[in-house]
Amino acid sequence: MTMREIDPQTTKRAEAFALWMNAPMPMITLLKTLDVTNLAALHRRRGWKFNMLLCWCIGKAASQTEEFYLLPVGKKLMQYSRLAISIVVAAKDGGISTCDVPFSDDLQQFNRDYLHLTGQVHDTCVPHDLSEECMVIGTSALAQYELDGAVNIYAGLYNNPFLIWGKYKRRSMKAELAMSFQFHHTQLDGIPAAGFLARLQKEINQLKG
Repeated sequence: MTMREIDPQTTKRAEAFALWMNAPMPMITLLKTLDVTNLAALHRRRGWKFNMLLCWCIGKAASQTEEFYLLPVGKKLMQYSRLAISIVVAAKDGGISTCDVPFSDDLQQFNRDYLHLTGQVHDTCVPHDLSEECMVIGTSALAQYELDGAVNIYAGLYNNPFLIWGKYKRRSMKAELAMSFQFHHTQLDGIPAAGFLARLQKEINQLKG
């Protein structure tokens, strides 16, 4: 099973589904500054892409949050068994495309998939879409610019959780990164969402390579 419709009444999100599925603006955005010193050091020492490392940590933290495996799609509640991270890729034709990379607990495997799939999307200018197979976590890295925060649009079509960040800032011996995290209230309440961000910081701190 990769994706199936489930009855909201059989889940912990039953009340949230009733309250928020028809709300005109059901999205919530949390802002957090992360300490990414460890990722910056791994990027320099190992040559791994900073964005890849951060995306893996996002997937790792999300995989420990049960609500991430549920997503409101249209008027239905869908359950997934797998997660993927969506990356915005600069295509060779000058445009942009999205690339969904399946999350793996194995960092080396995730890195291989990340490099292969983003390279494929860059060259073909064709998105790689896993939305029928995985609960996709959207990301957008504006790595050339320092940001204090960002709030994404809500069009009522894309209910997936979405994270945005810019360039990390040097603060003495630390590297800090401002991040926004947008999510649909049917999928998550504030406490598990904040807990996800706390787990993300923990995964960043303890990542070794």
